[in-house]
Amino acid sequence: MTQADQKEKARQVAVLLDSYFNGEARGFDRKVGFVLLVFPYSQVSTGCNYITNGAERKDMVVLFKELIKRFEGQPEIVGHA
Repeated sequence: MTQADQKEKARQVAVLLDSYFNGEARGFDRKVGFVLLVFPYSQVSTGCNYITNGAERKDMVVLFKELIKRFEGQPEIVGHA
């Protein structure tokens, strides 16, 4: 799959997710924000793209930093739930 194909599929999924979570609401009327990460398994460390339903890049930077802090603070979990 090309990067352009991957981006278009991610865009289509984002439209569906936004509709599912927020109905017809747009802009600041939305109640739920989301970010979708898409990457080829063979290039996890170099090929990640993301799409949101409207969040600004600076807010995504804050979100990802907080997420990394959480992940780094958690012990490795072994087993199955």
